[in-house]
Amino acid sequence: MDFRLTKNMQILIIFIIAGSVLTVAQSIITTGTVQIMGEFGVSSTVAQWTYSAFLLVVGIMMPLCAYLSRRYSVRKIFLFSVGIFIIGSLVCYFSTSIEVLIIGRILEAIGNGILIPFNQILILKMVPEEDWQINMGIFGLVIGFAPVCGLVVGGFIIDLYTWRALFSIFAILAIIIMAIGLYVIDVDLGTEDYPLDLLSVGLSIVGCAGIMLGFTNIAEYGFISLFVFIPIIVGIIALILFVKRQGNLEKPLINLEVLKNKYFSAGIIFICIFYFGLNGYTALVPLFVQGVAYYSATISALIIFPGAILMILANIIGPILVGKIGIKKLLALATVISIIGYGTMMFYTAETTVLWMVITQAIRCLGLGLILMPVTTWSLTMVSDKVEDGTAVNNTLRQIAAAIGSSMVVVIVAILAGGNIAHNQMSVTAFNETALIMVILNIIMLLIVIFIIDDKEKIESKNNC
Repeated sequence: MDFRLTKNMQILIIFIIAGSVLTVAQSIITTGTVQIMGEFGVSSTVAQWTYSAFLLVVGIMMPLCAYLSRRYSVRKIFLFSVGIFIIGSLVCYFSTSIEVLIIGRILEAIGNGILIPFNQILILKMVPEEDWQINMGIFGLVIGFAPVCGLVVGGFIIDLYTWRALFSIFAILAIIIMAIGLYVIDVDLGTEDYPLDLLSVGLSIVGCAGIMLGFTNIAEYGFISLFVFIPIIVGIIALILFVKRQGNLEKPLINLEVLKNKYFSAGIIFICIFYFGLNGYTALVPLFVQGVAYYSATISALIIFPGAILMILANIIGPILVGKIGIKKLLALATVISIIGYGTMMFYTAETTVLWMVITQAIRCLGLGLILMPVTTWSLTMVSDKVEDGTAVNNTLRQIAAAIGSSMVVVIVAILAGGNIAHNQMSVTAFNETALIMVILNIIMLLIVIFIIDDKEKIESKNNC
């Protein structure tokens, strides 16, 4: 039996491995926040920008992915994204101030923001459409599993050495990956002399950065603040101008015609609601466990960890189930499971046991894990002739939704709790009421599944009738 990998599979594997390393770098820095604060003498708010800046830059880079994939070869995109990540990691390792560290993180984020969405484009171009679900599931499994392992390993590395050791490891791994890529990657998917409209680039950067920055600032400054209003308003105006300009260009930065496909648009709305809740509760659950229920940070991690592992495994199970029962039935089942998970959180109290929280969080994460890759892949199959544009729109909007959710959900709870999340009944009630909001949003997702989402074959059959 011949176990040799095809050339295309070798390329996909090296891209996925590179994507895993670059994804780990996104959140692992949070394990070293306390050390960074002590070494540079900065507050937690300032130190947090080593993470927030990364997220902002990733969101800014995603609209450019469609242009880059048309204009440059697979090899050039790989070498640039991994190369700039290496430079960023070295800048972080040798940083002498928090400002230099943030610059290094921005460079790392540029590499991440290019490579991750390009990974998806590569899969959709190099793999037959009937195998998209399985391959995207594998991609989701690896990319999802890496940060979970990274956070655990990162904690040990920081305790044994310092936070700088993380970046030396990233640089070494990336150099090895680049060396292998130089040998393996020589595929030609075709390029064209596609023009870059600089005004569109500027508008997309201002739009994405403005909205994400504004909503991120809500957690620190509250709703009534110029630091919130001004970035959001500027961002919305920039995005409106961006959309209008794309319609007037013969070769736009992103072809927004994909949004005229009602199935793709429905999938994007579904994904945005999903990411709003996912990132919101990623931030909120530890706050409840530690700030309201008064458990330790270690217990908080133990409560979340089983659900995170289950979500990762569901990433690979979901695409398999699509082939067995179809996208409509799977998403309906997964959304009902997530509704049950959020519903149980409506009855949390300050005395809720650790075991019950582990079980209910696992239920919620199972539903969410079954949703992620299947609905993303299904949406892109609706515009399979424009995968570059579909991927750019999907990744950009979900990143914005994630940034909004991570701030808004926490702020909503704080407002309902009277301004401060603490060990009291008002905070418990606020958490329960916010869980109800998430149940309602998931019911909206279920309605989208019932009335719009269906298997591609059935949709094509209806359209041909």
